[in-house]
Amino acid sequence: MSETQQKTHDTRSDRSFFGQPGVLANLFGVELWERFSFYGMQGILVIYLYYSAAKGGLGIDETVATGIVGAYGGAVYLSTILGAWFADRLIGPERTLFYAAVCVMSGHIALAILPGLVGVGVGLVLIALGSGGVKANATALVGSLYDEHDPRRDAGFSLFYMGINIGALIGPLLTGLLQKEIGFHWGFGAAAVGMALGLTQYAIFRGRLPEETHHVANPLPAGRGVGYAAGAAGLLVLIGVLVWADVITADRLANIVIGISLVAAIAYFALLLTDKQVTGTERSRVFAFIPLFVCNVVFWSLYQQQFTVVAIYADKRLDRDLFGWEMPVAWVNSINPVFIIVLAGVFAAMWTKLGDRQPVTPFKFGAGTALMGVAFFCFLPMPSGENTAPLLGIVGILLVFTLAELLISPVGLSAATKLAPKKFATQMVALYFLSIALGTALAGTLAGYYDENAEAPFFIWVGLAAVVTGVVVMLASKPIHKLMAGVD
Repeated sequence: MSETQQKTHDTRSDRSFFGQPGVLANLFGVELWERFSFYGMQGILVIYLYYSAAKGGLGIDETVATGIVGAYGGAVYLSTILGAWFADRLIGPERTLFYAAVCVMSGHIALAILPGLVGVGVGLVLIALGSGGVKANATALVGSLYDEHDPRRDAGFSLFYMGINIGALIGPLLTGLLQKEIGFHWGFGAAAVGMALGLTQYAIFRGRLPEETHHVANPLPAGRGVGYAAGAAGLLVLIGVLVWADVITADRLANIVIGISLVAAIAYFALLLTDKQVTGTERSRVFAFIPLFVCNVVFWSLYQQQFTVVAIYADKRLDRDLFGWEMPVAWVNSINPVFIIVLAGVFAAMWTKLGDRQPVTPFKFGAGTALMGVAFFCFLPMPSGENTAPLLGIVGILLVFTLAELLISPVGLSAATKLAPKKFATQMVALYFLSIALGTALAGTLAGYYDENAEAPFFIWVGLAAVVTGVVVMLASKPIHKLMAGVD
């Protein structure tokens, strides 16, 4: 066994972090701070866009504002393709993660110090590009800590997911309070400081990761870089022209991201299924991923309503009075992370205890999606008057959100790394995030159909779509599992 192989073996066999490899703690920490900044900013973004100037906002139409938030969220996950490409073709996943985190921090600084739509445009573009690199590569790095048959794998991803949600809990609490008491830009500034802390922590301990995380899986041939750079420059020019010609406009952004995500997903599946270096077993696993991809799109198109419809609901429907003090709107975004922190360890322990007796991955996907639909049905009995819905009611609904999330989201991250062809390890994770990109952008478009004066049809139809999708996938779980060809 070579020195590099021995180091990898030692890393994977380590159990110093709650029974998981000790290096998981560093990835846990950087993702915590990245999520602190991400959710802290996103918790106040939609109200910043549609609040009037008198309230410190930009006064954008509410439907356009939700579309921008959906498009931005979709772009975050869409940019995982670029982050994965840099990792697999240029500099490896570890270096890509580091430089992407720098990009995220720069975006939050832009939101904090640049005024109006200039700050929104520059900041959201930088954060979207950087977050894509962080997401794809942090997940791949966690996957590198386990072999495909390690029974700790799902539990490890669940712990990693808990780190994400500690950041997601603290971020909106702080940014929401700063926004309410001082102003929006102070909230955006807090997000920038959080990302700086995460980047510093990661830089100190990054050398402990396995050597393979520096490996470039599919290096770009010599001389091809100039062509790709020219293509990127041409694309930027084209985007600029389309913006100048009013083809790309704020109210069309969500639909544009949906279209790009859909085309990219079809192209990725075609690439993975036709590549000659992908074995028959690997190809079968890619086929198994197709229904999971569709299920995930439906799940995230509802789940991401937390930052659109649920945010508007909290602002206009929810009674936020706490003993005579009005709770910031963004604090609603911290309810879900509280439940995740409490329950992620429970789910991790449950999957570990069940071992081979736990439900198969496709069944978990279906159950999570169906339960997400049930969560939207739970809005129906809530009072419909202005600021009359009880806080405990939204807490209960977000508990159902959480249970659905824990069934599908950490399991989805794990499934993407398990089903990935070796040649496309990081890019398979990007394909998983494409399903979230598509779902998130759809969330922005769907939010445009939300009418606060006639809410019931919206909640019924989107809930029903998720329930039907989830039930179909659960019924088909056995043939899907068979296509997974020995991994679970």
